[in-house]
Amino acid sequence: MRPGSQQWRLSNNADGVAALIQQLQDLELTLVVLEASGGLERPVARTLIQASLPVAVVNPRQVRDFAKSLGRLAKTDSLDAQVLAHFAEATQPEPRPYPDEATEHFHDRLTRRRQLVEMLTAEKNRLKQAPLDLRARIRAHIDWLEEELSRVTEEMEELQQANADWRQRRGLLESAPGVGPVTSATLLGCLPELGQLNRKQIAALVGVAPFNRDSGKGQKKRMVWGGRAQVRAVLYMSTVSAIQCNEVIRAFYRRLRAAGKPAKVALVACMRKLLVILNAMMKHQTPWQPQPAIT
Repeated sequence: MRPGSQQWRLSNNADGVAALIQQLQDLELTLVVLEASGGLERPVARTLIQASLPVAVVNPRQVRDFAKSLGRLAKTDSLDAQVLAHFAEATQPEPRPYPDEATEHFHDRLTRRRQLVEMLTAEKNRLKQAPLDLRARIRAHIDWLEEELSRVTEEMEELQQANADWRQRRGLLESAPGVGPVTSATLLGCLPELGQLNRKQIAALVGVAPFNRDSGKGQKKRMVWGGRAQVRAVLYMSTVSAIQCNEVIRAFYRRLRAAGKPAKVALVACMRKLLVILNAMMKHQTPWQPQPAIT
């Protein structure tokens, strides 16, 4: 990472892209840092990685908070480039392999499925309160959404079946009682780090790790914070199911409740335990065991 910052605009034509890559390669950079921009960063990151440049995509909220901590409240392209370079030098984000096109394609379908489910829920709720003369149109929209949901789900299934590695990983995940097709698909598409991090790292990444909030002699309740909301949502539903059908998670939940833990605290703890077990299963490539030796 060179001191200071430089700023480039990625041209839409091939010559402009090649010129940018050549400039970056000539600088012998140790890291190129991009902000996640709702998917707009994907083609840039993919192009740079294909050119063998180390790339890290970071959370823009973290960068903005970093700028505020420096007292830099103004926001322009030039200032953003300087702050981003300073952030990269201070935090040294780890470059990780960027998803290939097949993974991105699957992730897009997964995101679309979640959107369709949310729209279906909203429309079904509206149907109950809608005037009689509008209900037929809302039902027609619900029918279309259900057809589209079925179509997207079929596309996701086809993508998983076409990839031998995904089929194998899916089989391992779904061997755990409580983990179904939606959960396994979400973990495959939104948590590629599963099996590559340790138990504390994976829990923090998803947002089920409690963080201390102590100051001096005062100690407050630990709270979970941040993480990947989409993964956490499906993990919650899987844990609710696992408490009923998974003897390991059920026993853990009952033990926590018997010890006086509130139901919500016990449930989050079970989410973390289930995630840690799934992480170990992926790491060691072993299916679910009633009494897992590695957690």
